[in-house]
Amino acid sequence: MEPLLCYPDPLPHILASGLDAAGYPWKAVSRVEDADRLAPEDGWSGAVIWSYGDMEGSMELCSHLRSGDLPLRPLLLIVPQNLIRRIDIRGELFDDFLVEPVDPAELEARLAHLFWKTGQGLRPELTEYGPLSLNLETYQATLAGRHLDLTFMEYELLKFLASAPGKVFTRETLLSRVWGYEYFGGARTVDVHIRRLRAKLGEEHAHLIQTVRSVGYRFGEARWSS
Repeated sequence: MEPLLCYPDPLPHILASGLDAAGYPWKAVSRVEDADRLAPEDGWSGAVIWSYGDMEGSMELCSHLRSGDLPLRPLLLIVPQNLIRRIDIRGELFDDFLVEPVDPAELEARLAHLFWKTGQGLRPELTEYGPLSLNLETYQATLAGRHLDLTFMEYELLKFLASAPGKVFTRETLLSRVWGYEYFGGARTVDVHIRRLRAKLGEEHAHLIQTVRSVGYRFGEARWSS
């Protein structure tokens, strides 16, 4: 996926971290001219414009992005509460808007909806951790670009663990959450699948799945540290 065009530069931390957490590549610009000069070869996948005290500058950029032969979509505008009325008559310049303060979960949801609605540059739903990538739509897993030949339950177990890096799960929890409450197999089932997963990850990456003595298993480390 090509990066999102973001404004302004530098991008506010809450927006930058929200885009990173959602898995969207992005590049920030500070001027209208930079939108063309820094554009990737295949064009921007969309845009997130934060007025951030500069309503006129942000709307000028929106207008520029919409004025080409192929108007850029999707375009999400972020505005402060007191300026909502000023954007009512300029709705043709954007596809949706958010009101400050920005909530990362809402940002991710709005962008996902916009990509689905416009059908352009749709980002596949992925779970990623370091060199590991799980495509949740095709049930494919790759590690450092290498395809992993996983059974369905191996994939489901790896997906569940990788979706919460750093969190420790007991064998009983994994049985109920991955295999289902109606599964009557014992905890050894989890151990067998963990052993197979580690073997398929290979010696270099087997450590991604860690054993927590007398508790259960953990995938990688926590994403955020205090």
